[in-house]
Amino acid sequence: MTILLVVMFSIVLAGLSFHRMHLLSALLCLEGMMLTIFIGLSLWPHQMFASPFLTPLIMLTMSSCEAALGLSLMIATARSHGTDNLKTLNLLQC
Repeated sequence: MTILLVVMFSIVLAGLSFHRMHLLSALLCLEGMMLTIFIGLSLWPHQMFASPFLTPLIMLTMSSCEAALGLSLMIATARSHGTDNLKTLNLLQC
């Protein structure tokens, strides 16, 4: 099971590093990474420092907050720049 989770995380990380064309695809890759970590935390409750049900719940909450923040940033970027293409964005001007 550990090897499967590492492979899943690696595939999503490779997708993030190679296919960074649009902001939405980068956000989807980040969400996939968070879900892989969430699955790993859910499967190993005996190795956690907190309650077996508390840590995955906190991780899922943080993941949903990250998704909401990312989508709001994408909408703000698309409205101000007209596109969500990452190559047209300059971090010094945003």
